[in-house]
Amino acid sequence: MKQPLIFLLLIIVCSSYIHAQSSNRLSDYGVRIGVLPKGQHNAITDVTGVKVGHETLIYGDSVRTGVTAILPHDGNIFQFKVPAAMHLANGFGKLMGYSQVEELGNIETPIILTNTLSVPTAASALINYTLKLPENETVRSVNPIVGETNDGWLNDIRGQHVETKDVHQAIAKASTGPVREGSVGAGTGTSCFGFKGGIGTASRKLPESLGGFTVGVLVQSNFGGVLQIAGAPVGVELGEYYFKRQLQDGADGSCMIVVATDAPLDARNLKRLAKRAMFGLAKTGGIASNGSGDYVIAFSTEEQLRIPYQANSSLRTGEVLRNEAMSPLFLGVIEATEEAILNSLVAAEDTKGHLGHERKALPMKEVVPILRKYGLIKP
Repeated sequence: MKQPLIFLLLIIVCSSYIHAQSSNRLSDYGVRIGVLPKGQHNAITDVTGVKVGHETLIYGDSVRTGVTAILPHDGNIFQFKVPAAMHLANGFGKLMGYSQVEELGNIETPIILTNTLSVPTAASALINYTLKLPENETVRSVNPIVGETNDGWLNDIRGQHVETKDVHQAIAKASTGPVREGSVGAGTGTSCFGFKGGIGTASRKLPESLGGFTVGVLVQSNFGGVLQIAGAPVGVELGEYYFKRQLQDGADGSCMIVVATDAPLDARNLKRLAKRAMFGLAKTGGIASNGSGDYVIAFSTEEQLRIPYQANSSLRTGEVLRNEAMSPLFLGVIEATEEAILNSLVAAEDTKGHLGHERKALPMKEVVPILRKYGLIKP
């Protein structure tokens, strides 16, 4: 009888360990952000048709960087552009493609995230990718969309290790369903609130009475401030926050926020939606510091609103949401952005990189008691 009992106990212990190891999202700890229901995967890919792919570069003791690709749909995006808008919260950044999106209100390539000094390489790779697509044989102008954060604390950023093939690989790997988070893709070498940052995602689905639309967010977190989780002053409790030690390496940074929705929004209301995403960043304790490049890219996947490269008519058709119907989406994007940033922290891992620099992951063993203290996790 003893052997079967011991075997059963081992199974229980191992199962508990595996469950603990898989707790790499904020919701796994029982913390709820906001009031709206989440999408199936609590990810930007809950917006039908959106795909995400990563290419992670970890070489030797100095290369800690990568590429993340977000595809609005799986067709030829240049031939069928999607309505889009951008919001510049603090412009210390190198976002490629901003002016044309502001002028025309659409995007025509996948969205690529990478490190600051790899923006030109990524843009060239996107142009190359677009020109080689079937039906694009006569295309002579492409507006590549490339966002970035500076991962130079952990990554040998001056080495410019991202290559064209890495961008193409990230696009080729893009898929629907669950999205890998934390120290992956463009988030491999990033830092956030003095801890290891990374890629994070979340979504919200509106009730049918409010339209039933989905809004999803993906972030590349690399910024500073005073960390809060659902209002709890976690950064203060842990003794890790902006200005505490006056360290240059932990003060500034950037955050790229990508917002997708299936709601039928034109560029004007997408810009309004993009502005609200920054409220979600603020709720995590981010301050958009002087040296931070904080940008939001928002797009709609509604098929009737896609803009064909060539059309028989000079008129556009398709219904768009009224201003009065936007408030639930505003709430959804705020909640999803807040949770996406927190997920990027929870999923990240201890990382040692360039010049021996190191970033520790958010210490959830210490954070959980703090969240219990403030009533965010039931005993």
